[in-house]
Amino acid sequence: MTMSMHRVLCFASGRVKRCGFTLVELLVVISIIGVLVGLLLPAVQAAREAARRTQSQNNLKQIGLALLNYESALKSFPSGYVSSIGRPSRNAATLDAAPGWAWGTLLLPYMEQSSLYNQLDMTLPCWHPRNEAIVKSRVPTFLNPGAANFDGDTIVTNDSNIVLARFGRSHYVGNCGQDEPWGYVPPVQDWSRLAASGPLYRNSRVRISSVTDGLSNTVFVGEHTTISDKTWVGVVPGSFSCPKDPQRFPFTDCEHGATYVLCHSGPAAAEPGIVHPPSFPTCHVCQMYAPWNGGGGYVLLGDGSVRYIATTINLDTWAAMSSCALGEVFSHDE
Repeated sequence: MTMSMHRVLCFASGRVKRCGFTLVELLVVISIIGVLVGLLLPAVQAAREAARRTQSQNNLKQIGLALLNYESALKSFPSGYVSSIGRPSRNAATLDAAPGWAWGTLLLPYMEQSSLYNQLDMTLPCWHPRNEAIVKSRVPTFLNPGAANFDGDTIVTNDSNIVLARFGRSHYVGNCGQDEPWGYVPPVQDWSRLAASGPLYRNSRVRISSVTDGLSNTVFVGEHTTISDKTWVGVVPGSFSCPKDPQRFPFTDCEHGATYVLCHSGPAAAEPGIVHPPSFPTCHVCQMYAPWNGGGGYVLLGDGSVRYIATTINLDTWAAMSSCALGEVFSHDE
């Protein structure tokens, strides 16, 4: 037999037969592979989500370390954002004015981003053309890998949807406290005395000694994804943060520009008795919202620890965790 005529033969019961699989055998094998893949995919997806959760926790821990280093160096935590509210050019509805730089920008030198920070002209507004290229930078620590709105810039617009600036994205917001001081009519000038009970707000200068409720009992930063786009850069006077998908989130309207970098928990003066824990179904653009299945989100406490807060947390407990000096007594087990 020549090589060109060679065929693979196998022997069974003394007879020569061609080796191969029947159609039924092939279908059985394919079915088994399909079942195995079906069993494996959920495990792979769960492993990926676990890795994304871990990365988000690590991001918050890095932000927490930067906050504590900032306070150690400058004797107060950074302002939620900086605004020269006495300027004649301030926004009439909110009193917001230049320069607008937010807590995320102020933390850059304390989170191994000094080179980025040094390229910014902090004497100019955060939206000034001279800073335009730099403020669109993507800072990995501010990006939650589980967020659907992961790519692209945060486009800052006014109430007429006119673009005012393009900033680098962030999936983390600072905790302003229970109330929403950006919503007062007429606007409030000094948020520390009337509206803000949290550690980060406009022109805040909160010290560790000011957090009398205890650092381990006070939320400083939390996740915000999916509902709306946020930024690490700053606040543009006259801007509005709007929901990305009003059909999916019909309970939230656009909020003033402070909510590009800050959030609140409730209850607010305009919403007495209403509290919004993380990922609450009726959550607004000005509350925390996480990308994870299971209802809840990760928050950074003032002592640098990170905790997962379930949507089902006791509402009074969540409100108490969002203030820093109101003297509420609660248990972390609630």
